Amino acid sequence: MSECTHVAELPRPEPAPLSATCLECLAVGSHPVQLRKCLVCGHVGCCDSSPYRHATRHFEETGHPVMRTHEPGESWCWCFTDQKLV
Repeated sequence: MSECTHVAELPRPEPAPLSATCLECLAVGSHPVQLRKCLVCGHVGCCDSSPYRHATRHFEETGHPVMRTHEPGESWCWCFTDQKLV
């Protein structure tokens, strides 16, 4: 995994998750496949394998570039802007 310019701009410490699950999925009666947490604000959204892709929608609406998996036992991060693991 490699660094991107966006990682250096992230808040420290990392923001706490704003919820335990994807609240947008709950609102529409859907179930997330996996969860992702925004490393700028802590928003928790569903992954791109989920029907509504709320984590990607969050990036598109806010421009917050980096998210971390919000799955137990995983720790990888993804930069939407650079389209790479960071």
